[in-house]
Amino acid sequence: MYRLIARDGMAKSGEFVTVHGTIQTPVFMNVGTAAAIKGAVSTADLYEIGTQVQLSNTYHLHVRPGDKVIKQLGGLHRFMVWERPILTDSGGFQVFSLAGLRRIKEEGVYFNSHIDGRKIFMGPEESIQIQSNLGSTIAMAFDECPPYPSSREYMQDSVDRTTRWLVRCKKELQRLNSLEDTINKKQMLFGINQGGTYADIRIEHAKQITELELDGYALGGLAVGESHEEMYYIIEETVPYLPVDKPVYLMGVGTPANILEAVDRGVDFFDCVYPTRNGRHGHAYTNKGKMNLMNAKYELDSLPIEEGCACPACTRYSRAYIRHLLKAREMLGMRLLVLHNLYFYNHMMEEIRLAIREGRYKQYKKQKLESLANSEE
Repeated sequence: MYRLIARDGMAKSGEFVTVHGTIQTPVFMNVGTAAAIKGAVSTADLYEIGTQVQLSNTYHLHVRPGDKVIKQLGGLHRFMVWERPILTDSGGFQVFSLAGLRRIKEEGVYFNSHIDGRKIFMGPEESIQIQSNLGSTIAMAFDECPPYPSSREYMQDSVDRTTRWLVRCKKELQRLNSLEDTINKKQMLFGINQGGTYADIRIEHAKQITELELDGYALGGLAVGESHEEMYYIIEETVPYLPVDKPVYLMGVGTPANILEAVDRGVDFFDCVYPTRNGRHGHAYTNKGKMNLMNAKYELDSLPIEEGCACPACTRYSRAYIRHLLKAREMLGMRLLVLHNLYFYNHMMEEIRLAIREGRYKQYKKQKLESLANSEE
């Protein structure tokens, strides 16, 4: 259940009550695709850095170790040793990213495993069954993420099929939640809005999926090649047609600036691999922009990554030491930067929530964007 606490313009902040705890929104979900955050970060670390929600991927866990294995072990929460909410992505984006290996039909998608090449079929029912076996807090509906750009005709056909798949997902989840051996009988379902950069298709689709009265709604198929301006325009046009009393999730987005702009347009759930991926490549997010710790100027720098930051890296180690670790290819260097970046994202969301609840989000956003503008490559 979602409770709207405050609105400041289109920006909104609320509480989303789940069987695994209450999520304060806006929230950034930390991405652990294969049931772990890349960069040697444990679930114990995630409690320490303020993570509210983890995101894992249906397709990857189905392929390895297998969703039935995870079910036998008591579900994903027990498997990962994580008591807070988990959202599982449906596998739809993998259908998109494995474009050379898949065939889309009405019943679902046939494709080859990226690990061993074996044939896999996944349709709406199969995706929901896998997510039910995992026992995640929130299941995502199975959808097609159409390539960018796509013709209007292709996009409309794809969106119509995604709507039919969503109806099947809802029916299957209701069935599974009623079974005796289901791990999480209160598993929630988010539907996904598609339509590329065709605003009218997006709006019509938003109206259709709202009628299904789901637990939350996502904007999918963005950040796949369109400009930031196009993405912001689509969010602006679409969000007003989604329920204000339900979470709105922008999938796979993004940079701190993307998040600030999307919050201002009514989005309150986010996920992205940027903080972990960039951390593993030596980049740190700070309130003064992105730093490249590989730069020679940090060789003798005894300051923390960011002064005043309370993350595990900044409270103990210097820029010079972390740079040395990265240059020496020591895993600790990647680990410390990933922890710092996730801490930065998680605590930026805390600032965002407070600014909305105090009615000063526009001012906060302006100041934050100005301070973030000085990034290093």
